Amino acid sequence: MLWLKAFHLIFMVTWFAGLFYLPRLYVYHAMSEDSISNERFKIMERKLFYGIMTPGMIITFIFGIWMLIDYAWGMYSSMGWLHVKLTLLVGLVVYHYYCYLYLQDFKFDRNQRSHVFYRWFNEIPVLFLLAIIILAVVKPF
Repeated sequence: MLWLKAFHLIFMVTWFAGLFYLPRLYVYHAMSEDSISNERFKIMERKLFYGIMTPGMIITFIFGIWMLIDYAWGMYSSMGWLHVKLTLLVGLVVYHYYCYLYLQDFKFDRNQRSHVFYRWFNEIPVLFLLAIIILAVVKPF
């Protein structure tokens, strides 16, 4: 059980590293004005999304589902915090998908959003992280 938790947390950190950094790259990409920077950001964003973020998300879910099946659902299924946490995870997957959509916008040079938008967009995973960690550790209800 502890090994599952450890690997779940390791890959969750990997996923969140991407969720924090990719929108920051979007901030700088939206500010870039030369083709060299534009192409460099495209490469960085693609490698981060497909090489770190998405595998981190998938492996996080593998270990999370494994824990649910192995013991967590039986222990906590009647507790509200688990249902809220799982709902927040759905929201986080939606956020991940929006990261993908914005990646496509930059890839095909059709971004219409400002760096200010991406600065605000970059703050969203912080809220998810705070809520999910508090729910998982404190189990308030």
